[in-house]
Amino acid sequence: MDLGLAGRACIVTGASRGIGLATARMLGAEGANVLLTARGEDALREAVDEIGSGAQGLVLDVRDPAAGDRAVEECERHFGSVDVLVNNAGTSRNRPLDQLTDEDWQEQWELNVMGPMRLTRAAAPKMAAAGWGRVVNVTSSAGKRPSSTNMAYAVTKAAQLSLSRSFADLYAARGVLVNAVAPGPVGTPLWMGEGGLGEQAAQARGVSLEQALEAQRAKVPLGRFGTEDEIAAVIVFLCSERASYVTGAAWSVDGGTVATIL
Repeated sequence: MDLGLAGRACIVTGASRGIGLATARMLGAEGANVLLTARGEDALREAVDEIGSGAQGLVLDVRDPAAGDRAVEECERHFGSVDVLVNNAGTSRNRPLDQLTDEDWQEQWELNVMGPMRLTRAAAPKMAAAGWGRVVNVTSSAGKRPSSTNMAYAVTKAAQLSLSRSFADLYAARGVLVNAVAPGPVGTPLWMGEGGLGEQAAQARGVSLEQALEAQRAKVPLGRFGTEDEIAAVIVFLCSERASYVTGAAWSVDGGTVATIL
């Protein structure tokens, strides 16, 4: 299926690993030009080299108030326009409420709400002027069914869903479609890596890593973690011409974790 993305200029944040890298890779395979952003320069350079022709990198912290303008300017400088924005940057920790500091709450707010807001605020008017655009916010199943393992993450992911709908309503009539994808647990470094959520859950419960991961799998009706490519495939579809009648939606890609059809 031709997704109609060839030659489109795309920004993907948090693109040096995990879902972001898988998304950038798939966009590149569709013939899109991709500006990958991430905080780590070395990992970002490796990701850009892997994707090859049509890929550029920008070291960027989305918490920076100037991040939106910088990303859009860089995308336009390299590719002449900005057509697609994937707000993927973010992280989480397994931390109960009584251990969450004000700084933890502020970090999640900046990552999950202010960062995507600033990037969308900078990109959407450019897309609207051209009469075509796509914005996809990578949220979380925790935004639909709050989790006590990190309330700051869950609450701000719920806010990100509201942010997506607000921008969708504002820009739909001008050809800019804004949607959200809400993954469940995914076998990325965030969960599986050293010091990741798997290890944190194991330590918090006093069990082995495998026991902690098995407990998480048991919460998923499909009985397993998702893969980076499974999430990226949905994101890239929503970036495409084929998703021309989808806006203001929050697609669960969670193996059935959240027991709702909304």
